[in-house]
Amino acid sequence: MQLVINTYGAYLRKSGNCFLVRRDEKSFEIAAGKVDSILITTAAYITTDAIKLAVDNNIDIVFLDAHGDPYGRVWHPKLGSTTLIRRRQLEIYESLEGLDLIKEWGLKKLDNQIELLSRLKKARAEMRDVLDGYIQEIEKSREQMKRLRGTVDARRQEVLGLEGKASRAYFEAISAIMPERYRFSGRSRNPARDEFNALLNYGYGVLYSLVEKGCIIAGLDPYVGLLHTDSYNKMSLVYDIIEMFRIYIDETVVHLFTRRMVKDEFFEPLEQGVGLGKDGKAALIEVVNKSLDETVHYRGRNVKTRNTIQMECHRIANGLIRPGQETDMEGWDVLVDEDDLKADEERSC
Repeated sequence: MQLVINTYGAYLRKSGNCFLVRRDEKSFEIAAGKVDSILITTAAYITTDAIKLAVDNNIDIVFLDAHGDPYGRVWHPKLGSTTLIRRRQLEIYESLEGLDLIKEWGLKKLDNQIELLSRLKKARAEMRDVLDGYIQEIEKSREQMKRLRGTVDARRQEVLGLEGKASRAYFEAISAIMPERYRFSGRSRNPARDEFNALLNYGYGVLYSLVEKGCIIAGLDPYVGLLHTDSYNKMSLVYDIIEMFRIYIDETVVHLFTRRMVKDEFFEPLEQGVGLGKDGKAALIEVVNKSLDETVHYRGRNVKTRNTIQMECHRIANGLIRPGQETDMEGWDVLVDEDDLKADEERSC
């Protein structure tokens, strides 16, 4: 489970082998073995013994800003695995394999978009023709992406252009099925211009932290990306890999609106847009965690949705050191410390 600290002035400390959370006059304890990560979304106090308990139990502590973007994290100092993986990340950029990876991730993103719109279409007979049109636009981008050949450098702008074109069609389609009051005009970030993007941005922030954690555990360097260019303190690989998993947040946010679960008090006005208030953050994180804890069939296994991120990061790392070989998840122990893996499996049982 994810322990979320979202009350201003809350206090987190160690109590035996448990975390003790105190807020106002109330307090509760939770065993460290039941916690996957700790998310702190507001000004709060945390003691060094609580930090050490988290580190000893492979629990990352993530700090989110007002927009949901991670601005810091506490994690143990061990490398996820051999440095060979990092070397291969640098080498693959110049090879044809690099573009193949980028295409794989991009095509997965477009497939997810098509699948979600197709499901939404089934329950909306009056919107089928409209949604079919948007789906066809995304399918065109998908076919063009499949045909790309060469290196990442040679095809970067084409890949980004096709992803952007598909995303515009995708979000126009989603806006079309929103309750009229919440329809929006495209993506907007930091700050969002509307309620939909405010929720989406914050959800993506939570997802970024999960992908970064997946990279670290698998031994991937989150700063060595392929499609997204290098920049100071920019986790380029996280931005690359997250594309396959944005659907987890997209679908959750869409359902919040279409099921009439969104309330006015979720939001607060910002100088140039809309932000999430305390109630909105709490409501979103609750439904996101519930969705991520659902069991799905993924690559031959029944696993929690959140664990598919870790599985994919391990698969990518395996592919880097075993080029040309498709590996199943039995190869995880090659890439991670055995004690780390055992702890992860125990927490997911």
